[in-house]
Amino acid sequence: MSDPTPYHHFVRELERLLHAARAEPLAAPALAASPPLPRQPPRPDAPVLLVFSPHPDDEVITGGIGLRLLREAGWRVVNVAVTLGSDRARRAERDAEGAACCDYIGFERVLAAPSGLEGVNLDGRQRDVRRWAAGVQRIADILVQHAPRAVCFPHAGDWNQTHMGTHQLLVDALAALGPGLRVLTLETEFWGAMSAPNLMLELGADDVASLVAALACHVGEVRRNPYHLSLPAWMIDNVRRGSELVLGQGAAAPAFTFATLYRLRRWENGAFAPLLARGCALSVHDDVDALIR
Repeated sequence: MSDPTPYHHFVRELERLLHAARAEPLAAPALAASPPLPRQPPRPDAPVLLVFSPHPDDEVITGGIGLRLLREAGWRVVNVAVTLGSDRARRAERDAEGAACCDYIGFERVLAAPSGLEGVNLDGRQRDVRRWAAGVQRIADILVQHAPRAVCFPHAGDWNQTHMGTHQLLVDALAALGPGLRVLTLETEFWGAMSAPNLMLELGADDVASLVAALACHVGEVRRNPYHLSLPAWMIDNVRRGSELVLGQGAAAPAFTFATLYRLRRWENGAFAPLLARGCALSVHDDVDALIR
């Protein structure tokens, strides 16, 4: 039976491809051992992007800007695993999966604590002041050690309690380092959409495929919920949202297929400061390094 319209064929093909992709292997040894794209080792003096991941997998879900900075401009991208998840029985496994993911995508990796930090949520900040202060100090130490040009972390309203806690943990650590600290900040979204992103970053199909493959290294998580396969659809929808939220209501959508949204600001004098005069859509042909200075 023929499809009544071309759009029926379009949707059926999407469904077919999605179901076919479910049969693909998760973190096969050959996949985890080979780089997604050719790359050179970063220079010792390369600028650093610190990616503060609330959970193992967040480093690549919102890691498009890190991948582009690494691949196009030779940055060092260092994933800071803030927690290893709430399931204690799975933490060793999630640690190993996170290491495999970062090895595959080319990110360096450090643990905020051997088993991840505990109580990284707003309630924990209020109830266990001593533990929270120790976490703030650990994040501050990592910031000092790596002296990043930019830091990447969830925005304050990213719904998931650990995502929101990671935002506040990093803000407290930035503040603890005093008014002399100056660093670019890139806030991300996944569970809760930002109301005012100002950067829409296009990703090419190869980069998106590399991020999906890296996300598949988190075997235990994507086995229960194959959200690695929905990552391209989320990035497609980011183009729809970003065209209005970043470029302005009623703006024409750029000819992007995939994008990730960020809020780019600068931390200086102990607070966030605006950086962009207007929203920016950065294509795969634009110099991302020139913007993140």
